Amino acid sequence: MTGIVVEDVSRAFGTVQAVRAATLRAEPGRVTGLVGPNGAGKTTLLLMLASLLAPDTGRISIGGVDPSADPLAARRRLGWVPDALGAWPSLTARETIVTTARLYDMPKPEAATRAEQLLALVGLGDLADAPAKVLSRGQKQKLGLARALVHDPQVLLLDEPASGLDPEARVHLRVLLRRFAAEGRTVLISSHILSELEEVVDDAVFLVAGSVVDAAPAQASVRAWRVRLAGATPERMNADAWQVASLLGLAPESLGSDRGAVLVGFTDDDGAAQALRRLVEAGLPVAEFAPAQSALEHTFLNLPQPPASAPTPPPAGTETGA
Repeated sequence: MTGIVVEDVSRAFGTVQAVRAATLRAEPGRVTGLVGPNGAGKTTLLLMLASLLAPDTGRISIGGVDPSADPLAARRRLGWVPDALGAWPSLTARETIVTTARLYDMPKPEAATRAEQLLALVGLGDLADAPAKVLSRGQKQKLGLARALVHDPQVLLLDEPASGLDPEARVHLRVLLRRFAAEGRTVLISSHILSELEEVVDDAVFLVAGSVVDAAPAQASVRAWRVRLAGATPERMNADAWQVASLLGLAPESLGSDRGAVLVGFTDDDGAAQALRRLVEAGLPVAEFAPAQSALEHTFLNLPQPPASAPTPPPAGTETGA
């Protein structure tokens, strides 16, 4: 299996360029996060991977199959979980899975067994005979994941799969995704919940204004760390900041504050580790020393913007205003 390969893929809707010359890979046995702001083109890219949209230019491979050239073969290799998957409201959760399995030419007895397995896997065993129309949004997300797994796909595409899930269900989803990767599947997940992605992804692809952006400059930028001394109070913030700054050779006014902690910037983990050692060796009662943002959040918030596209010149003979 070759996982997911995207090479120089673009897609426009009229004058709106949703995806611009995107190139990325998602490898088997790994969970890859697709990260970007609203309107970045994540869903458009996922729809092309799922064979539901054709790219204007470029090449896509799903497990070695081009979804534009052979969508049926691609769909047999992939499981697709959109942000909001419409359910058949009159069918129960069990009937939904059995019907989906039958669409993949699975015999009835095997389809029934598969439904039992998948509903238990996603935590819907107790609601197997409940009509889909009474399920909550989070429960429908679970049903959508079960539907995507019916044919045992080797590639999984998930668009905001944690949307509507309660905290316990989100933890369960993370465990499942890591399990899928351990089984050798390729998992590509898009989410705005960066703290959730941080705990599950092996790799991250950053999409801004339809373009895949090199995250290296953002990763190398200064990252804030929280330094909180034992017994910290708002009244002591200035004194704590002065102690930390003086020991680290920094100007006190260069430090920030956050909920009783002093904020100090470091460009890498080695610099942070050296600073912690100096503070502890000096006898400061360090109660907390941790990044103020996760690595994924820090990178996302400091992403370089892609160059603006050159404007289309007006047709010959067209007058323009001064």
